[in-house]
Amino acid sequence: MMQQSSDGPIQYTEYFAWDAPTRWFHWINALSVLGLIGTGVVILNDDALGLSASGKIALKSVHASFGYVMAINLLWRFVWAFFGNRYARWRAIAPGGPGYPAALRGYVMSFLSGQPQQFVGHNPLARIGVSLIFLLLLVQLATGLVIVGTDLFWPPFGHWFAQWVAAPGVDPAAVQPGASAVINEASYQAMRAFRGPFVEIHELAFYALAVVITLHIIAVVSTELHEGGAITSAMFTGRKILTRKPPDAT
Repeated sequence: MMQQSSDGPIQYTEYFAWDAPTRWFHWINALSVLGLIGTGVVILNDDALGLSASGKIALKSVHASFGYVMAINLLWRFVWAFFGNRYARWRAIAPGGPGYPAALRGYVMSFLSGQPQQFVGHNPLARIGVSLIFLLLLVQLATGLVIVGTDLFWPPFGHWFAQWVAAPGVDPAAVQPGASAVINEASYQAMRAFRGPFVEIHELAFYALAVVITLHIIAVVSTELHEGGAITSAMFTGRKILTRKPPDAT
């Protein structure tokens, strides 16, 4: 497909970028992270909002459920990065590898010149952003599993924490949130002290993730406006429409 411009005809070429599993991961991840952020904000302000004890438990249960969806989806994406198409694989996602520094410099210079390079997959700068998002999600996954185990006594660590805090002679399966009668207070306080650093890291990573996701959205919009390529629609169709030869084309 061609279109006339002041500089001559523009040639549009369609490239297949994102395979179906990658697209499904993206939108499931987006929805689950939005759910986590929304419920997380309420949890952080639960006292100011006047939530009851049972309301807090219910909200944490919803938050944890979103977390399990995110965790399974993320771990699946890490596996798919070994088997997906060339643009879904680790070497096209993670920053680094032969030629990466030069590719990053080249992309930045082209962007500053007003004629940014177009990529079928992630451009070199986007690879840094995507990897940072993955890292923060992994931190949230690891710390969240500990927190849900200490708060709700849910898998995979919940039974172990229940054994830790159960009063003598009490079946750990009877340990539930708020069931103070079956809990050894000294053990419970020790468990809460253990969980403290995980909560702090989880909260800090929460704020960092919110900032990075905001920057990611801004970058997508900016790239769409300056480079074109149907970046947003490509996460639905799998295909990008580019006007210049991409450095990562097959």
